[in-house]
Amino acid sequence: MAEIKADVKLNLEGLMCPMPVVRVSKAIKEAAVGAVIEATATDPGVLIDIPAWARTTGNEVIKIEREGKIVHFFVRRLK
Repeated sequence: MAEIKADVKLNLEGLMCPMPVVRVSKAIKEAAVGAVIEATATDPGVLIDIPAWARTTGNEVIKIEREGKIVHFFVRRLK
């Protein structure tokens, strides 16, 4: 994951739906267009929720992967 430079890092571990999406949404609204948010979460629902949220808000999931109980993802603000 070191190859992707994040502008904002979020630790969403321990938060359950809908809080990871709420926190990412808030962070992306505060970020500049083109900024990348890196986050880790333990709620497996983010594997579905974050890509769905990105599609509906016009943002881009650059990478999302699960390693054990941790989901690590990067989202870019497009608008």
